[in-house]
Amino acid sequence: MNGSAPQREAPRSRPATIAARLDAYERLVRLDKPIGILLLLWPTLSALWLAAHGTPSWSLVLIFTMGTILMRSAGCAVNDWADRRFDLHVARTAGRPLATGEIFGWEALAVAAVLAFFAFLLVVATNRTTILLSIPAVVIAVVYPFCKRFFVLPQAFLGIAFSFGMPMAYAAVYDIVPPMAWGLLALNLFWVVAYDTEYAMVDRDDDLRLGLRTSAIVFGRSDVGAVMLCYAVYLVGMTYVGIWQGLGPLYYAGLALALACAVFHWTLIRSRGRDGCFRAFLHNHWFGLAVFAGVALDHAVRLSAWPRAL
Repeated sequence: MNGSAPQREAPRSRPATIAARLDAYERLVRLDKPIGILLLLWPTLSALWLAAHGTPSWSLVLIFTMGTILMRSAGCAVNDWADRRFDLHVARTAGRPLATGEIFGWEALAVAAVLAFFAFLLVVATNRTTILLSIPAVVIAVVYPFCKRFFVLPQAFLGIAFSFGMPMAYAAVYDIVPPMAWGLLALNLFWVVAYDTEYAMVDRDDDLRLGLRTSAIVFGRSDVGAVMLCYAVYLVGMTYVGIWQGLGPLYYAGLALALACAVFHWTLIRSRGRDGCFRAFLHNHWFGLAVFAGVALDHAVRLSAWPRAL
């Protein structure tokens, strides 16, 4: 791989009306495709509920929900700026506003900076440790889009980026980051590699032609097995977390539902068809929701039982 982008430039055709430009900005930050927000949000909220033993303050829930939306949107803008000369040559991304010239590069960077600034304002309302963690979080989000030029497994780096809200959630509750938080980050990394490999399987032919590196290319014909192994590691690890934290049946019911989702994903990706792999990727929203629902409901039931126990 030589890392050079294709030389063909996209036609410059900026939208003429305000409504059309707002639509282009919406597509730039993927507000029309909220799957990325949900994939970030569910593990972050799961960590927040675990850290607060089922009673996080509504202010922290709001901060982490809005922060997730803002930082994911900023990350999309940076990602599209980094990939602006590649996206035009990939079937799935050829219609992105930077690839088609609806938005200029400097506009994408300006949008990312504004969104990141507002996200930082939210973090300022927490504590010193969370504020300090926000710095590497931003660096990771900016560096990730360039990883597929030189890093053999960029999905692993994405796993760190998409899991960093978990130690930040613990920091917001305790003003320190306990080992439990880093353990959850490490486990979540396996889930991210699983679903982003499914995503990469959609673009594998285009990425090979462009000389990019993804987990789908690295795993080759072992891609389906690697995805399922990552799901297994995550679910086994989260089972241990439940035992360690003394969680109850509803938590394990959530993990069982997540396991059912993983099996369903196997049925979609085993033939390696683009449509099936993309459907599996999108369905990971339900996987993450199942885990979060198990965490939240288990804590809610135990908390409601405490007054009767007293």
